[in-house]
Amino acid sequence: MPVITGKPVIDAPQLLEWQTDQGTVTPALYDPTSNILLDLHGVISSCDLVLSTEGNYYPALHDIWPIFLSKFSDPPLQNAFYTTSPPITFDQIKNQILQFGNLYITCRPSVAVATKAAIDKLVDAGYTEGPVYPLYQDRGAVILVKKGNPKHIHSVWDLGRKDVRLVMPNPVIESGAFGSYLGTLYGIATHDKQPPKQMTAESLINTIFNSAGDDPYKWLAGARIHHRDLPWSVAYGKADAAIILYHLGLFTWQSFPDTFDIVPLGGTVADPQPLMGTVIRTRFIVRIKGNWSARQLEAREKLIETLLSPDFTTILEKRGLLRPVGFDSKGK
Repeated sequence: MPVITGKPVIDAPQLLEWQTDQGTVTPALYDPTSNILLDLHGVISSCDLVLSTEGNYYPALHDIWPIFLSKFSDPPLQNAFYTTSPPITFDQIKNQILQFGNLYITCRPSVAVATKAAIDKLVDAGYTEGPVYPLYQDRGAVILVKKGNPKHIHSVWDLGRKDVRLVMPNPVIESGAFGSYLGTLYGIATHDKQPPKQMTAESLINTIFNSAGDDPYKWLAGARIHHRDLPWSVAYGKADAAIILYHLGLFTWQSFPDTFDIVPLGGTVADPQPLMGTVIRTRFIVRIKGNWSARQLEAREKLIETLLSPDFTTILEKRGLLRPVGFDSKGK
């Protein structure tokens, strides 16, 4: 794959970024376009449970969370929350803090969900205990376009056309997501046995990412969290198309059917069959070490149990995801 030498134009509304009470810490999920808590001031320092997780399966988490909470009816679970963001778990554990605007949360996560590379980093640092469980697997990517597909985009090759502007995850802040989508573009193009004349996978990548040409807005990027940034850019910004995971594209299309359409990259919208070369990734779940109380340990174990349950398998499938091949909930 060609080395990416170009730089994207950040496609996001410009808003005033007010100074926060205690300055900016790491990790901070404050984003003036989405995560705004400027008028809620304070610190939360005692939590029954914190799940620190990548956010790309947030519709499934939304569905399973009430089932998890229902296991604590007497007394109910207090101060339990999960993040839906780029990976922040390592810094969140190391620095014992998470910032949303003027709200600072000093609770240590007790469960983490992430890619294998991120989980391996936690394991190597001595932050985890117990087995690592494969949790879910994505079903490839799609192209998110405006309703009616006005630019007639039907394949990865169309993204190289001069009249098509592509938005991708921020390559610095969300390097993992950017790398996956970039790999999918290159992989599909590489394995296409009938590419357009005078086009190769290398030329496609160079056209999109390494040469602004007559249009400096050819390659756009979100400001921070791509499952919100990319749909915004296609709907209201400068982008004509976005590469996005199938399940995120499906949820976006279902949420705003009059604004978006999705173009499958293999199979159909209802039955995706990812094309050869598509990057498919698995996320894993693990327990985090800590000086936990009996209540916190109970919450941690019930969350693990819930996320490995048949209920969550059904929810994942409904939301466009799958259990990993060979999943048996017994770890690895």
